[in-house]
Amino acid sequence: MALQGASIIITGGGAGLGAAAAVAVAKQGARLTLVDLSEDGLRAVEQQVHEAAPDAEVLLVTADVTQEADVERYVTEHLSAYGAIDGFFNNAGIEGKQNLTEDFTNAEFQKVLAVNLTGVFLGMEKVLRVMAEQGRGSVVNTASVGGIRGVGNQSGYAAAKHGVVGLTRNSAIEYGTKGVVINAIAPGAIMTPMVEGSLRQIGGDDWEAVGRQFVEPNPMQRFGKPEEVGALVAFLLSNEAGFINGTVIPIDGGQHIKY
Repeated sequence: MALQGASIIITGGGAGLGAAAAVAVAKQGARLTLVDLSEDGLRAVEQQVHEAAPDAEVLLVTADVTQEADVERYVTEHLSAYGAIDGFFNNAGIEGKQNLTEDFTNAEFQKVLAVNLTGVFLGMEKVLRVMAEQGRGSVVNTASVGGIRGVGNQSGYAAAKHGVVGLTRNSAIEYGTKGVVINAIAPGAIMTPMVEGSLRQIGGDDWEAVGRQFVEPNPMQRFGKPEEVGALVAFLLSNEAGFINGTVIPIDGGQHIKY
C-alpha cells in the first residue's frame, strides 16, 4: 500500500493506460481524480477501480486537456475534494493518422500536438504550481518510444512525444529543489484501444495479422499489457521512487535498443 491516502490525478483516465494506472494506484490505497473527454469511459473505469479496490475514492471530471479552462477546472475540483495533489499521471493522448510527412496535413499535425504536447504542458503548468507550494509531489508524463526515436508515418505523434521528453527533462531541473520529481514513461506497443485503432488503419480487417508482424522484430515478440504499464506508473508515483527524477523509462520489451 505504497500510495495509501495519496491523491492522484490521471488524465486520459477513461481507457487504456490511464485505466490500467487507475486500477494499479487504487489497489495501493490512492484517492483518484480521473479526467477524460468520454463520460462513458470514465464510468466504465470507475467500475473497474471499484472491482479492484471497493473502498477507493474516485472523482470523475469530464474535460478537454487542450483547453486551459478545463485543465484549471480538473485541478480545482481535485483540490476541493482532496486538499492536495500528491501525484499526477499526465497521460491523455491520441495517435493521429498514419501518413508520410508530406501527406500529414497541418490540421492533423496541430490536432495531435494540441492533445499530446499542449495538453501535457497545461497540466504541468497548473499542477506544478500546486506541488511547488506543497513542497512535494510526483509527475509522470506519458511519452512514447516514438518520443526517443523515429517510428515512421507519425510526424505529429513523434514531434509531440519528443516534446514531452523535453518538457519532462527541463521541468525536472526546475522543480527538483522544490521536492517535486518529474519523470516520463516511453511505452512501446502496448495493446490498448489506441494501438488497436492504429493497426486497423494499416490492416483493416486483417489488423491482428498486422499486429503479429509488427511485434515480430521486438526482442520479446509480443505486445505489452496495460497493467504492466500501470504497475510502473504506480511505482514512479510512490515515495519508493523519490530519488528518480528527469528520467524517461522505456517500457517496450527492448524495442528501443534494437532499432
